[in-house]
Amino acid sequence: MPFRHPWRTRRLLAATTGIIALGLLVAGCTPAGSNEPVGEPKTGGTLTYASGDAEPTCLDPHVGGNFPQALVSAQYLESLVSRDTAGTIIPWLAESWIPSEDGLTWDFTLRSDVTFTDGTVFDAAAVQANIAHLQDPTTLSSTGYLGLGKVTGTEAVSPTVVRFTLSEPDSALLESLSQTWLAMESPTALERSQDENCASPVGTGPFLVDSWVKQNAITLVRNDDYVSPPADAAHAGPAYLDKVIWRFIPDSASRYAALQSGEVDVIDNAQPDTIVQAKQSDSIEQLDSPRPGASNRIELNSGQAPFNDVRVREAFIRSANVDDAVSSLFQGTATRSYSALSSAESTAVSNPALFDYDPAAAVTLLQAAGWGQTDADGYRIKDGVRLSVEFPVSTNQSIPAEQSVFEQIQATAKETGFEVKLAPMDLSSWYAALASNDYDAVSAPYTKVGPDVLRILYHSASIVPAPSGYFANLAQVNDPAIDELLTTAARTTDVAERASLYADAQNRILEGFYILPLYDQQNHYLLRSDVIGSRTLPTVAVPTLYDTWLNR
Repeated sequence: MPFRHPWRTRRLLAATTGIIALGLLVAGCTPAGSNEPVGEPKTGGTLTYASGDAEPTCLDPHVGGNFPQALVSAQYLESLVSRDTAGTIIPWLAESWIPSEDGLTWDFTLRSDVTFTDGTVFDAAAVQANIAHLQDPTTLSSTGYLGLGKVTGTEAVSPTVVRFTLSEPDSALLESLSQTWLAMESPTALERSQDENCASPVGTGPFLVDSWVKQNAITLVRNDDYVSPPADAAHAGPAYLDKVIWRFIPDSASRYAALQSGEVDVIDNAQPDTIVQAKQSDSIEQLDSPRPGASNRIELNSGQAPFNDVRVREAFIRSANVDDAVSSLFQGTATRSYSALSSAESTAVSNPALFDYDPAAAVTLLQAAGWGQTDADGYRIKDGVRLSVEFPVSTNQSIPAEQSVFEQIQATAKETGFEVKLAPMDLSSWYAALASNDYDAVSAPYTKVGPDVLRILYHSASIVPAPSGYFANLAQVNDPAIDELLTTAARTTDVAERASLYADAQNRILEGFYILPLYDQQNHYLLRSDVIGSRTLPTVAVPTLYDTWLNR
C-alpha cells in the first residue's frame, strides 16, 4: 500500500515521539526506563566517544560495510528511510514511497530542502549516483551491495521523485534502505578518488567529518545548516553538540577507566564486569540495545568435512555447553538464544530442545558417522584423520567474554572427541581466512534489518562472494527447500504469509544444525550521567548523537 506522510505531520510526530525517545537512552540499567526531566537542552560542548570496535579502514560505509563503519557514519550520513522502535518504516530523506501493484517499481518522493555539507543538492540524481556507487564492483561493497541485490535500475522521474526498478518484488527493500550502509553521500564527493572519499565522506547529517588522525581519533563538527532529522527525532534544527571526538580504545579496562575518570563521555563494547560495576555507579548510565536481524551464532561450514555430515554438526552442538558458559561469563548481561534471529525481530523462531548439552547423544552420533575411534590424545579419528575444527576468531569483533565462551565450548567439545582449534586474529586476517575457506566454524556478526537477513545468510546464492570478496552464507547452506522459502518470503508483502514462510525457513535451518545460536548481538553502551538525550537508531542499533546534549 502507498505510504503518505506529509512533512507537517512528520514534525508533529517528531514532537510527540521525540519526547519518548529522549528518555530511552538516558535510562538507568534498563532500556525501558526514563530519567526525570533535567531542564531545557543546552547547546554547545564537545562529547568524546570511545569505541572498542576496530578502527575503520574507510569512513565510507559503502566500501565494505561493517559495524565499526556504521557506528561512526550514523553521525554524518543519512538514509532514505528509518525505522521506529515498533519496527515500522518511517520517513527520513524520503518523505513518502509508492510501490507498483506488481512490486517491480518503487517511487520515492524526496525532501526538497536538503543539501549535502559540500553544497551539493540532494535530489533524485543524487540517489541514482549513490545506488550506482553501491552497485559498482570497484566500490567493493558487501552489505550495501547485497541489500540492493534486486535493484536493476533507477530513474529520475523528477528532481524530487526517484524510481527504483526491481528484477522481482522485494518485501525487504525498505528495511535494506534504512541501513547506514546504504546511506546517501554527496555525488560530487563520490567523484573523488576512493582514498579521498574514505578519509572524509560527505553526507547530509547533523555532523561532518572535520579530520581523521588514524590510530587516534576522528573529529566531527556540527552541521549548522542541518534540516533533515528522521521522523522520530526529539527536536528539529542543528545538533546541540559543537563537536564529537571519536576515539578508539581497544582495551576494555582502559576504556572503562577513561569513562570513570571523565576523560571520555560514552563507550561501546562494554564488558559484563563493567556493566555490573556501572549498575552501582551514580555517575554512569547503561544503554542495552541489541542489534536487529540475526542472533550472534556460530556457523558450521557444511560445505566441507567434517561438518558436511549433519550428524557431526549435531554432535558438535550437543557437545557445546553454551548455557553454563553464558550464565557464568556474561553475569546476567546476555540471555541465551536458541534462534537464528535476534529477539528484536518479531518473526524469530526459538527451539531450545535442539541445543541441549548432551555429550552422550553426541558420542552416539559420532559413532554412527564413523568417528568411533580415538587417538592417544582422546580426539576422534576416522581413516587416520583427526576430528579437528578450525575456528578463526576476530579479536576486533569478539569481546573477551565471548572469546571465553568459545574456550569453554572448546573444552566441553574435547570431552566428546572434537579438537577445536581457536585462532585469534585481527580483522583483516580473519576476513582472509573466510575468503580462502580456511574455517570449519566461525562466529561472524552480521546485521541487517528484518528477517530478510535469513536470505542473505542462508540462501545458496550467498555462497558466491560480493565484489568485496566477502560472502555471507558462511555455514554454506545449500538446501533447495530453504532457498525456495527464502525466495518466496522475499517476494511476499502479506505480513502473515511472510512471517509463516520465514518461520518454516528458520525451522529447517535450526533442524539442519547449521548454526549454534549464542545470544543477541550485544550492543552495550555506557554513558556519563550528564550525557542527556542520546539514543540508538532502531535500524541497526548504532548511537545517534543528534539529540544528545551535555548537562554541564
